[in-house]
Amino acid sequence: MLLAFASIMDFKIYQMDVKSAFLNGFIQEEVYVDQPPCFENSDKPSHVFKLKKALYGLKQAPRAWYECMSKFLLEKDFSRGKVDTTLFF
Repeated sequence: MLLAFASIMDFKIYQMDVKSAFLNGFIQEEVYVDQPPCFENSDKPSHVFKLKKALYGLKQAPRAWYECMSKFLLEKDFSRGKVDTTLFF
């Protein structure tokens, strides 16, 4: 229905790949993770990694991705909806 309406109204439609969307958000908090199994550094087995970007499974991942996406859309002159602030037009 959306595609038919967009075709009639001559709207441009953009698509985004959401398979890796959460991996594009920078996180503001300091988050550390253990070394993954089979990838441990034998010289430093007790070291942990500090994350710069979000990973799947983190509580912060959806928020970080949304901040990144909304900042980009607002820079491109999109407007937020007044009732639904997650809707951009």
